[in-house]
Amino acid sequence: MGVGLVHRAVAHRARTRPDALAVVDGSTRLDYATLDAAADAWAAGLTAAGADPGTLVPVLLPRSARLYVALLAVLKCGAGYAALDPRWPRERIESVLGQLGGPVLVTDSGETAEEASGKWFGPWPVWQPPSGFDEFANAAATHGASGFHAYDGPSDVPATVFFTSGTSGAPKGVVSPHAATTRLFTAEGPLAFGPGTVMLQAAPSSWDAFSLELWGTLTTGGTCVTAAEDYLLPDTLRELIDTCGVDTAWLTSSLFNLFTEIDPDCFRGLRGLYIGGERLSAAHVGQFLDAHPGTRLFNGYGPVESCVFATVHPITAADCAAEHGVPIGRPVPGTRVHVLDEAGRECPPGVTGELCVSGAGLALGYLGDPDLTAARFTAHPSSGIRLYRTGDHGLKDADGVLHFTGRTDRQVKIRGYRIEPEEIEAHAAELPGITHCVAVPVPGQLGNYDRLALFYTSAAETDEDPVLLRRSLSLRLPAHAVPDVVRRVRRLPVTANGKVDRSELLATLDG
Repeated sequence: MGVGLVHRAVAHRARTRPDALAVVDGSTRLDYATLDAAADAWAAGLTAAGADPGTLVPVLLPRSARLYVALLAVLKCGAGYAALDPRWPRERIESVLGQLGGPVLVTDSGETAEEASGKWFGPWPVWQPPSGFDEFANAAATHGASGFHAYDGPSDVPATVFFTSGTSGAPKGVVSPHAATTRLFTAEGPLAFGPGTVMLQAAPSSWDAFSLELWGTLTTGGTCVTAAEDYLLPDTLRELIDTCGVDTAWLTSSLFNLFTEIDPDCFRGLRGLYIGGERLSAAHVGQFLDAHPGTRLFNGYGPVESCVFATVHPITAADCAAEHGVPIGRPVPGTRVHVLDEAGRECPPGVTGELCVSGAGLALGYLGDPDLTAARFTAHPSSGIRLYRTGDHGLKDADGVLHFTGRTDRQVKIRGYRIEPEEIEAHAAELPGITHCVAVPVPGQLGNYDRLALFYTSAAETDEDPVLLRRSLSLRLPAHAVPDVVRRVRRLPVTANGKVDRSELLATLDG
């Protein structure tokens, strides 16, 4: 049996607790038996459409029960899925589809398969899932066997591809295996949700946080509750706590700060709240702990290359006064975090180095980019084990708790999204009228970056309209990567060593 397979863990729950509530999506309620039966039936259709073991299948559906079943069906085929955000610009979707080169696109466009196949990248074969679940509920009630034999091989095969910002301008695909997800939710770890847990699903499906919300729930026997709106608001969180019994949630630190400021009571009823994605605000954390002493608050840290979290820290009031901010904690099950100096040696406690991750959570690599894979996934100099070099700086204290201290490159987190300024610059440089440009993250009051500015020069005598330039970028980039400010300058100032003076550019924003 394929130990560590996502769909096998869900099927186990369907066998042992078939009537337990698995998914809530508005008026749609799926128990585990219905969820598994529907996924079996859809997997049979996908297999006939070419979704074979080892293939990568793009899925373009809005957040919904139908999306969850489609993803589970892809995994049952032995294929890996790439969940694409329908809000992405068409150019980005086409770029991603071109990289995947999969056998079929799963979508629900409301068109015929023939019409939909011509809408996207080339003559793409389309498979549209059925519209309802009643027939599968009946099959589940009679305990009918589907006859479909789900993939049952090793768990180190691709389960999903997460697309994130890339320095070349093209989205970067991170290929993650089943074991990277299932290792998170073992009984001895801080993410052992289990039956009775009711978790909010609000993250975009293209994020690895989506795996936390969906598979963290469904592989452990909990209930996944869908937030219908594209952007989570405090009122929505409050309503789903009150009406659906949501007791566990994940928020980026930016959203956590915002909710704490405008509606601190919206968290009432949660048993556990996971936050992260950026450095935490000690002031907001302290305010939350004072207001909600019965809610366990966790800081989760990890790059997408280690799927969701590499470390988790249960936050206490004392952490708000820590020298380097709220700690990022200790490794999750199946994961080790190494602090290495420039020579690749393990740093002693209290000494800062690069945070490198090893273990079952590591991605298989970057889709179609063996050079980048070889550069970022390397061998430990002494033990030879496979490492991912995060580019983050940090240290381990005398108690073995890890602390984040900064970055080694230009990559930043803004509103929880990983941003590569080079990606924005590459797209902007292709626009007519721009001769030189630089993307600069703008620091906020809390020490994080809260927006992105693009400064550019032009060969034309008249000003190009920055509004139009920003609109052009919105057709190429996902919404979170579109600069908040676009400004034309006569020149890009430089420092004494000839590098662009970003501080001088940021100073112009104060005017």
